[in-house]
Parts: sequence; structure tokens; C-alpha cells
Amino acid sequence: MNGDRPLVAVLDYGIGNLRSAQKALERVGADARLTADAGLIADAAGVVLPGVGHFGTCMDQLRATGLEQPALDAIESGRPFLGICVGMQMLFEASEEAPGVPGMGVMPGTVRLLPDGIVRPQMQWNRLDVQRPGCPLLAGLTDGAWMYFVHSYAPDTDDSFVAATCDYPTPITAVTERGRLWATQFHPEKSGDAGKRLAQNFLAAVRADQCRR
Repeated sequence: MNGDRPLVAVLDYGIGNLRSAQKALERVGADARLTADAGLIADAAGVVLPGVGHFGTCMDQLRATGLEQPALDAIESGRPFLGICVGMQMLFEASEEAPGVPGMGVMPGTVRLLPDGIVRPQMQWNRLDVQRPGCPLLAGLTDGAWMYFVHSYAPDTDDSFVAATCDYPTPITAVTERGRLWATQFHPEKSGDAGKRLAQNFLAAVRADQCRR
């Protein structure tokens, strides 16, 4: 494994912004590979779970391709792991979008429909309100960093796991953190320089974790 270009596995379960997430990580210096190979995922220094579309469809496909367990193993190992958009939502216990379909359950809480009286989906640039300035994923990203959102649902979780919110017009969970498990409701790969900085921060966490091991 090349320490300068650490291996990052982007889980290829057939749904989502897979190629764009891979390319964004390549641009900041990762050896990012789209993969459904459990062995490669086990060897990767970091793992990314992208996702777009319907929660239930994404969970069904993750399970059908046999990638749920390798993802859970990667999280359990403590290696840096990043969920993106529906990939964030899949980390939680359940979603109102697909009653009866369990999520991965590695983050507490339920993904809920955005409140009535607002436009759904939120499909726009929105500014981050950083709740946890020490979050490594948000290093250098102060309050007001613009990120691109496309979603109708968002996680409802304990405040202790919320690293950033956005206002739409009430606070909506935008970034979560549990150890080296991070997730974003927005799309870093579509968020310009701020999204690039977040990808660089994730890669820095991957490199730092390699040094610890």
C-alpha cells in the first residue's frame, strides 16, 4: 500500500454517485477504487459509502451485493469511514422513507422527512453551521462554508453526534461524527472548494490512521 496515495475503497453496490465520489478522492491524492471485493475493502485504509435515491432501494442493494458486512467490519475496525448523502442515512437505524427496512444501525436515530411547509427536496447550496469545531473532517471549514444538498430526508439523532447543521429553515443535520466514522448529508464531490477541502481532510485522517497502525 502506497502511503502517499492510500487505498480508499468506494463501495460499488450499483447505486449512487459512485464514480464522482471516487474521482473526487483521486483528485486529492487517494488511490480510490470502486469495488465490491470484500478482500480489497478489508485491505483499504479508508472506506466510503456514497448513495443517492431511495433509502430502501439502497439498503436492499447493499445487502444483495453482500457489501453490508464488509462495511460494518470496516467501521468496527476503526478505520476512517465516510457516508455521503443516502450513504449517511444508511448508517442509521431506520428511515421514514422505507418503514420496515432496517438501516445498518451503527448510528443511533431515525432518518425523518423534512418538515412540512418547506420545499422538498432541498436542492440547493446551503451554509454549514459548525457544531463541533474540533471535528477533523471539518478542519479549515468555518461557519458559513457552502455545500450542495439534494435530499428530502435527514437524520434525527443525539446532538452529541452532530458535527454540523444547516438551516432549512430549522436546523437539519448536515455532518455526523462518531470516532472515525463520519457522514455528510450534502455531496462533497459537488461542493466546489469547500467539498474538496473536506475530501482532503478525510484523506488526512486516513493517512494519520495508517501512521497509528
